[in-house]
Formats: sequence, structure tokens, C-alpha cells
Amino acid sequence: MFANLLIILASSLVVIAVFRRLQLPPVLGYLCVGLFVGPTALDWVNESEELPDLAEMGVVFLLFSLGLEFSLSKMLALRRVVFGLGSLQVICTAVLLAGLLALLGMPANAALLLGGGLALSSTAIVSKELTSLGEIFSSHGQNAIGVLLFQDVVAVLLLTLVPVFAGDSEQAWYWALPLTLGKTLVLFVGLLLASRWLLPRLFHEVAASHSAELFVLLALVIVLLTAWLTHLLGLSPALGAFLAGMLLGESHYRHQIEADIRPFRDILLGLFFVSIGMLIDLPLFASHGLEILGLTVGLLLLKGFVVAALVRLRGSDAETAWRSGLALAQGGEFCFALMAQMAQSRLLPEGLGDLLLAATFCSMLVTPLLLRAAPSMAAHLHRKPNQEVHLEAIGAQSADLDGHVVICGYGRVGQSIGRFLRREQVDFIALDDDPVRVQEASAGEHDVHYGDSRRGELLSAVGLDRARLLVIAVDKTDVAMSVLKAARHLNTQIPVLVRTRDDSLRDELRAAGASAVVPELLESSLMLASHALVMLGLPQEQVQQRVDEVRKNRYRLLHGFYQGAQTNPLDSEGQPKVLMHAVTLGADAYACGRPLSELAIEQTGVELQAVQRDGNALQLEPQTCLHAGDAVLLTGPVSALDAGEARLLAGR
Repeated sequence: MFANLLIILASSLVVIAVFRRLQLPPVLGYLCVGLFVGPTALDWVNESEELPDLAEMGVVFLLFSLGLEFSLSKMLALRRVVFGLGSLQVICTAVLLAGLLALLGMPANAALLLGGGLALSSTAIVSKELTSLGEIFSSHGQNAIGVLLFQDVVAVLLLTLVPVFAGDSEQAWYWALPLTLGKTLVLFVGLLLASRWLLPRLFHEVAASHSAELFVLLALVIVLLTAWLTHLLGLSPALGAFLAGMLLGESHYRHQIEADIRPFRDILLGLFFVSIGMLIDLPLFASHGLEILGLTVGLLLLKGFVVAALVRLRGSDAETAWRSGLALAQGGEFCFALMAQMAQSRLLPEGLGDLLLAATFCSMLVTPLLLRAAPSMAAHLHRKPNQEVHLEAIGAQSADLDGHVVICGYGRVGQSIGRFLRREQVDFIALDDDPVRVQEASAGEHDVHYGDSRRGELLSAVGLDRARLLVIAVDKTDVAMSVLKAARHLNTQIPVLVRTRDDSLRDELRAAGASAVVPELLESSLMLASHALVMLGLPQEQVQQRVDEVRKNRYRLLHGFYQGAQTNPLDSEGQPKVLMHAVTLGADAYACGRPLSELAIEQTGVELQAVQRDGNALQLEPQTCLHAGDAVLLTGPVSALDAGEARLLAGR
């Protein structure tokens, strides 16, 4: 067991790092690890009874954290999706697939059972990818999650029907169905009572102790206890974990619970995907590659078409329909367990079962890629049927504008700027590439349009050549840089205001043509500090003078911060953060007795902020000589800080 875990984790470490470099979904990496370390490939991992149980815990933790996002009120709003769309999807897809399997020579009862299994989708893959893409609460995301929840109940029912159809059970299917639904209802009521009366008191007591260890332990106990109780009832542990998370989703401790279980969830979920990959017979792809390809494409097309048609018939728009179908087109992990039980009960022909397992695996393998390609596909389709008509419509609307403001990115920052402009009766046009946001905004505002601000023809359509100001308020610096370059290609004179998270790429943006770069983190810190000084009684004019001085010196006073135990050295875009570090000089330090000009500390990539001696700050002059006991305060990324400290202490 320990050797298996070591091999899996070490292999995953290498493969996931490579996949991150290639900007591929980590799920694909885990599946490939399982495929190649499994018994049919390199055979590095032996059969283990504990590994599947451990891997299943990953799905349990995933569904629990997902339940935290969907509170009871949100789930009640989704009841039509869960029971309406979910039941229609399972029934229609199962009947169609069962008919095709019957044509291949399978008995009717086995074909219906396997058709129901193939109708199920991958809860683990779809939930994880929608979460990572931030699409859980989109229309297609809620359709997918609602259907997946119904499928979890159906999966339990199908597993209980295998011995019934095989003749190994005395219980008829018409008794198994209400029994499963009754157990689910009992579980829900029990968890509802616990979440209302017991769990809030437990969390309050643990939170009052201010012990992070106790809080983590309580969160883990709740997840595992819920899964165990659900397993005792003969239901899916993942379903019980979701219900528990959903009922805790309305508590004040939701965010802390989710943060505590995230490391366990991600690692165990990786083991789950590895275990799925280990089930596949790799040589089968060489001998039956075309058959597997045909079955995979057929499964994706049939399931995707059924879901899209049902969503469209329920009144949703075309984009929501096809993106819902794309999310639910693959086979699911429950199908692996169902086919294994059917093979043991001799309900499934061995050759057909292996091909269907491989096709299901391939459909799961391509799903992360399809889901990640969907936003760009949606953006492309939004420009259809005639891209020029869309641009002409925007151009016609902005034709009468002159001296207006163009806002690229209409998120919270862009909307705030728009409100000020509207209040001062300044005309503006906003662009954003989020179709949901544009749909919401355009319902009450006529000056918000859908589009990629990096497209030069779109910037021309909104009248950039006649605009008085361009505001780039997107939340990604690389996108802001692309918009800036496209804008400068069209208009070299227009002032450009760029919003960034911090000032890590300030010089690059200024070099590319930005008139002003506003780092929101530093500006918010500056505003808080100025308010604090005013509240302390300092004159407003003096405070404003200090603020203007900091801005004039490019926020030098605010550069860097002291890292903590949990500080990530990289920001949200993968760029190194500017940190602050104090180096205390010992008697034998290289810098002792040497002036700052000789040390040339800035050549290592750091910025010298201050030198403290006996509690007093020295003047940073080139001739300032350092002594033993001085504290030299440096700012810069981690690598530069290491180099700067080495220069001060050892002269390297």
C-alpha cells in the first residue's frame, strides 16, 4: 500500500508539473498516470484493496465542498433541474442506449441496465472542471450539477438492481426503487436536523477555542462520518457528503470549512482519477483502436445531443443548451463499478465490456479539454452568424459619440468607473467578454457590449479614434497588455489608464504606452493610511501632500510586505510577489565597513528600502557605510532577496 502510494504520488508530481507547463487540465495528468502505471502498461502499482476506498474519499470531499457552495435555498431553486431535467435525461438516454445495445445482441434487461449506466456522467470531472473554470453558477453549470445529483441517486439504484436482474436476489425492482428513495429521504431529514441543532453548536465551541487544528479535525470528522452513515444505508457516500455540505452552506463557517478540506480533497481526488486510469487495458487501444474511437464519438454525440435537446425544449437559449450537453456528454465513474458487477454476474459479454470501458474512459479523458475550449467556442459563436453585422451594430450605436470614454472590462472596477461617469454625464462605451455579465448589464444599460477588447476591429467599432480616454479595467495583466498594444496601434495619442492588481508589471505597461497605471492593492492601502492619518487629527492638506508624494515616487514606500507562514510567493497570475526582508549584519558580514555605492545591492534585483541602526533610520546616501548590527531592509521577489542577502553577508 505504501509503495503504491509513493509511486502514484511521485509519478503524479512529475506529470502534473509538466501538464501545468503545457497549460493542460490536471485531471488529464492524473488519468494518464493511472493509465501508464497500471497493470496493463508499466505495471508499477500492484492490486490493493485500500487504494480504491482511499480514492473514493476524493469524490466524497469534492461533493462535500461543492455542497457548501449550494445552500439549501439554492438547491430548492434547482429542484426542477434535479428532478425534471435529471429524470428526463436519464430516461431518454438510457432508452436510446439500451436500444442500441439490444441491436448488438444483448438481452433486454442487461441492455436496459447498462444503458442506464452509460447515461450517467462523471460527477468528479465535471464538478472539478466547472469549479476551476468558475462556471458552477452559470446556467449550464447549474444544469450539469442538478442532473449529476439526480444521477448519483440513480447510480445507487442501478447497483442494487444488478443482482435482481441476474437472479441472485429475492428483492424485486419495484421494491428496490422506493426503498432507495426512502433511504435518501431519511438521510436528508437526519442531516437537516443535525445541521440545524447540533453542528452550529459544535462549530461555535471549536471556533471559540481559536484552534485551527480542532477546526480541521471537526471538518474532517463531519465529512467522513457523513460518508460512513450514507454507506451504512446502502447509498452513495458522495451523495451524503453533498447533502451535508449543502446544509452547512448557510452557516457562517462555510468558507473556513472549505479552505480546511481543500488540500485533502485535491490530493485524494487525484488518487481517484489515477485509480480510474488503472482500470483501462492499454493494449486494447492498439488492437481495437477504431472501434473504441467510434464508440467514444458515438457516446459523446448521443448524450450531448439528448441533453442539449432537452435543455432547449425547457426554454433555455442555444448556448446554454449546447454547453450543458457538452458538460454531460461523457461516461461516468459509476459506470465502471456497474460494468464490474455486471461482468461478475455474467450479464455483460467480456469483449463488449472491455470496449465500453475504454470508450467511457476516453470520453472522460477529452471532457476537460472540451469544457476548457467551450468559452472560446461560445465567444466565436457569439460573433455568428455574421461577425460584421455585430461590429456594424456597435459602430452605428457609437457613431454619434465624440470625446467619450472606452472601458475595456466591465467587472466590478469597470462598473464603478461607469457609475461615476454616468453621474457626471460623461458618455462611455464598455466592452466585456463575459456573456452573462453583458446580458445582465445590457438589460438596464445601452452602452455595454459583448466582445474581446484585444480585437482591433472591435476597438475601432466603439470609436477609439474619437474617444477622450481609454480605461483598461480587466483583471488579468497579460490581457491588459494585449489590449494596450492593440489600442496604441489604432490611436497613439489617447490617454490610457490601466488598472492592475499590483505594480509588478508597471514598468512594462508604461513602456507599452500606458499613461497611468493604478495598482489597486497599493491604492487601497494608500487610501486606508490616509484615512487613518486624518482620523488621528493630521491636517487634510498635509495628508494629501504625503499621498501625492507616495504616488510621485511610484509607490516606493509601499513596495513589498513581510511574508507569513502561509504566504504564497506567487500571485494569482503566477508572477513572483514583491516581498520585504530584513538582513541583520553580523560582525563578520561582508557589508560591514563598506559604503552602499561599493555594495551595489540593486544589481541583485532588490530595492533598498531602509537601513536601521540602533532603532534609527539612516540616510540612504552612496557614501553611507554599514556597520555590524545594522538591519538592512530589502524588497523584491524571493530569488532576488536570496541574492541580495548573499551579497550583504558573503559578498557573492
